[in-house]
Amino acid sequence: MSKLVYSCYILLIIFSSCTDFKGKKTKIEIIDNDRHYSPILTGQELDVVYKFKNTGDVPLLLTDIITSCGCLVVNKITTKNVPPGEEGIISLRFNSAKNVGYAKHYIELYGNFATTDKEELIFDVNVVPNALYTKDYEELHQEAKDKNGAIEDMVDGKENNLGYYLDLN
Repeated sequence: MSKLVYSCYILLIIFSSCTDFKGKKTKIEIIDNDRHYSPILTGQELDVVYKFKNTGDVPLLLTDIITSCGCLVVNKITTKNVPPGEEGIISLRFNSAKNVGYAKHYIELYGNFATTDKEELIFDVNVVPNALYTKDYEELHQEAKDKNGAIEDMVDGKENNLGYYLDLN
């Protein structure tokens, strides 16, 4: 059998096995949910990693992940298709530059869950300003731009040197 025919045969088996579970529901167990992290300084990043386990009888299919804030970004998902009895990992990064004080966040998972339409990952953290000097959002944003080599300014230009345009109507 040629490699092409063999590859097509394998893909056919995979797709036909996936359709067997379409519409079937499974159970999920989120390990260490509803966390309370130690305080961090404004501008620091916090890596948040959740493990979850498929406790049902069919593969767990994650279809969407929605975070409660733009300051929370999904870094990595080990797999969106978790076989029965196996674990998956979701890694997120929280940027505290846009928060001061108590911050509670929710991450909504959507998939083929048996008991509900969505599952929530929850964590909270206190974001503490520096006691010597409290930087505002613009200063923190400028520091982040400078850390990246000021590429944004090289491409777009600085705010005070953007030039002008003419309306040619």
